Amino acid sequence: MLSRKGARKVADIPSEVMSLLQKGQLQTVNLTEWLAVDHITLLQHILVEFGLHQEVNPMIQRLHLTNETKIMKIIPAIAREWLGLFDRMSPQESTQIFDSLAVHHSDSVRCWAAYVIGLDERLSIEAKLTGIRPFAADAHFGVREISWMALRESISKELEKSIALMTDWVHDQDTNIRRFAIESTRPQGVWAKHIHELKANPGMALSLLEVVKSDPAKYVQDSVGNWLNDASKTNPEWVIQTCDQWLKASATKETQRIVTKAQRSLVNKPK
Repeated sequence: MLSRKGARKVADIPSEVMSLLQKGQLQTVNLTEWLAVDHITLLQHILVEFGLHQEVNPMIQRLHLTNETKIMKIIPAIAREWLGLFDRMSPQESTQIFDSLAVHHSDSVRCWAAYVIGLDERLSIEAKLTGIRPFAADAHFGVREISWMALRESISKELEKSIALMTDWVHDQDTNIRRFAIESTRPQGVWAKHIHELKANPGMALSLLEVVKSDPAKYVQDSVGNWLNDASKTNPEWVIQTCDQWLKASATKETQRIVTKAQRSLVNKPK
């Protein structure tokens, strides 16, 4: 079961796998499983697991009142519930429970913890970036995606400072950390609000992009290429100029791959 490839359709997920996913006793292995998790049901199991039986009914009732069903809405909604609960606890107890969420076997539970950091208005952007780093480096694809989504709004509100703080991230040995710095600042992104400052002036993030213009990891290359492709929709000339400069400075196969991906919308644009 642990080495399964994962079903292509939700209906094909074995019942025993689905049951364990809903109880937080198994990680998802592909996007189909990740999207299939019922986070409300999972939350009920986790609250009981943590001995918080008295919180089950009120928390679930409040979540039902939000009428949120989409996964990218329900995850932050659950994170807000945890933040509200932490406010009613002692610092020691809330820290202990958060730490348990952050290292939980279930990738879905770790996604909640990432959003707890992103939504905590008491934290500075420095503290949020420090706190989100383990999630950005998580071995699970879903947690990594949620980590940058959780911090995207905070990053966009303090864009210059965030870019400066992540300058070290693009030099990190961990591929996932380098990728986070790029993906979290994409001008248009995926499943996320646009960052209008970067749509208008993509050069603000050039200090990050330049470092990874010939990154050895395809995971990072794809992110850089997608970043520039985003920018090409509002600043095509800037993207063309940047790509030309990169090819002159670093005509590696890695840079060539990035440049090709970066300009795909320009190549395919109707004349």
